[in-house]
Amino acid sequence: MIDPDAALFVHVVAAGSLSAAARARGISPAMVSKRIARLEARLGVRLLHRTTRRLALTPRGAVFHRDMVAVLAAIAEAEARVADTGGIAGPLVVNAPTSFGRLHLAPHLRPFLDAHPAIALRLDLTDAFLDLTAARVDLAIRVTGAPPPGVVAHRLAPSRRVLCAAPAYLAAAGRPIAIGDLARHRLLAADGQMPWRLTGTGATAIEAPSVVATDSSEVVRELAIAGVGIALRSIWDVDAELADGRLVRVLPEWRGSDDAAVYAVHLPDALPRAGEAMLTYLRRLFATPPWGNRAAP
Repeated sequence: MIDPDAALFVHVVAAGSLSAAARARGISPAMVSKRIARLEARLGVRLLHRTTRRLALTPRGAVFHRDMVAVLAAIAEAEARVADTGGIAGPLVVNAPTSFGRLHLAPHLRPFLDAHPAIALRLDLTDAFLDLTAARVDLAIRVTGAPPPGVVAHRLAPSRRVLCAAPAYLAAAGRPIAIGDLARHRLLAADGQMPWRLTGTGATAIEAPSVVATDSSEVVRELAIAGVGIALRSIWDVDAELADGRLVRVLPEWRGSDDAAVYAVHLPDALPRAGEAMLTYLRRLFATPPWGNRAAP
């Protein structure tokens, strides 16, 4: 049996803070802190460096986190393989943002397909928020702070957003010191992603044209990696680049508004059994999100 404190530790890392994990679990931050301390005492190592505002993995904590993520993912896949399919069959249309679908759906679909071989899955990726009725979408992934009205929304995972840029860009343009410094920098955003609503020492909104106009969120990430400017990106989108140094945090005391999350949405009373099976699978998959392993402050 998986130690519940170890599972909570993985959740804390994914959430980015003790308080965020506490809110998601419906318990107090003090209880989360107590259970993490209990886990550290049992293991005899410190797993996290933590303050009221920042969270970072220790070297041993990073190793333990990597191993626990693999264990929990294996358990989720094993459960999916042996779950009773109940004869679930038929077409299923799933829509997701391009980057999210490529990074966090497509690589993890095999266990679902193995468990439900009679489901005819279609996965459509687009950064546009499609009309579910007109597009005949059964289940859609939305990364948003406010799911649209008229749909049933299921919160799957947090979606922390951070300001980031390539080291080469910062070397040439200088590193912003204060939030007002962004006014003299080149900013990157896809259509509809401005204004940036940020929280830190307060709350502010950044409204500026993107140095490159694009309808693709993936293009924004690639432009940031190439050193074109500063972007506000979800951790799930740039976790690997932050880990290997291709991108670095900018103004780390500021972040995207805390209400953003990954949701699965569908029309009321319109989710087929195949969609219910997919929703159950996604809840298991993202109960421990596979991003945010750096626990970047």
